[in-house]
Amino acid sequence: MKLKSYYKLIKYEAGCDEAGRGCLAGPVVAAAVILDPDNPILGLNDSKQLSDLQRRVLREEIVHKALAYAICESSPQEIDRINILRASLKAMANCVLKLNPKPEFILVDGNKTIPIDHIPQLAVVKGDSLYQAIAAASILAKTSRDDIMARLHEEFPVYGWDQNKAYPTKFHRSMILMHGPSLHHRKTFKVSSPDSSKNLFNP
Repeated sequence: MKLKSYYKLIKYEAGCDEAGRGCLAGPVVAAAVILDPDNPILGLNDSKQLSDLQRRVLREEIVHKALAYAICESSPQEIDRINILRASLKAMANCVLKLNPKPEFILVDGNKTIPIDHIPQLAVVKGDSLYQAIAAASILAKTSRDDIMARLHEEFPVYGWDQNKAYPTKFHRSMILMHGPSLHHRKTFKVSSPDSSKNLFNP
């Protein structure tokens, strides 16, 4: 299915998305993209529907063809301080504020708008599978976060972040049980041990 180019016929329409909300460690990473209607990118789709190679090929096209893009992150410490939803929305808002040209309209993946009052916006559930700009943002957010987790894996290889990207796999939770959480883990998350007998972060 071909994704829609625009919600409104506005030249500077930004798409926003994030990656890593459901992970146990590492930052949540957001991106915002304004695509160029005169320089289309073929094959844009929800990043979850693409292979890693496809995402990385498309990332290069997005970076070179988009009118504007920005990538921001919220640290595990900020996530613990203000909660994951607020941290995700804040990171997306920060991305939008960095865009040049400034968007005239914002499309946000999900069911919540971002904390920006001076630009009209629309939250779209599964927007990354409906609108090209959101799909482009999802690709930038996903590949950027994967790169971060690959670097963090070199620092803490026991958790297998090169494979699980810090999602709550059985292996990841087993390693937390065995070694304890790292400084990159989100300590306010409720995480059960593999046998569900204890909370790994707050026993």
